[in-house]
Amino acid sequence: MSDFSALPGFYQALFLYLEPASTILPFFMVWLLPGAAWFHHELIPDATPAPAALDDRTTMAIWQLGNCYLLLGMLSSFVFRAVRDALPENPAAQERILGASLLAMAIADATHIGATFAGLPEYLRYTPQTWNATTHGNISFVIVLLLSRTAWFLGIGRQRYYFGQPSTKKTVKSS
Repeated sequence: MSDFSALPGFYQALFLYLEPASTILPFFMVWLLPGAAWFHHELIPDATPAPAALDDRTTMAIWQLGNCYLLLGMLSSFVFRAVRDALPENPAAQERILGASLLAMAIADATHIGATFAGLPEYLRYTPQTWNATTHGNISFVIVLLLSRTAWFLGIGRQRYYFGQPSTKKTVKSS
């Protein structure tokens, strides 16, 4: 048995390494380079150059969004590693804790995809070939994450230890 049985192979690579890196990266892009104005401009594909600066409120909102990306990346990275390290011989407990996190993230994935899609101008919604990397990250990549979380819950490509298993709780019969 692996020390992280509840998150094997593909799922471990995706949820323990790739996803945290992909969510922490926008923090650095917003706060350092290329900056908040560039990031704000990239949210909706446009051929015009990014503005040199944003108004203070918009800058603050983009910085806060960057912090949310950092928080999401750190939570999945640190919590998933803590689960692995604290419960190496208890895959059912690993899976139960991971499942709670992955369910919250799946709900956030669905609402993020919906909000991004609804926020795109209509002429861009159904033309993914015109989307930029940021739009693909916010829609295409998040769809991959949502489908991967769904596959994890369904037990595709992994052994299930908690979800989909018979309950071990004893029921008390009343007379």
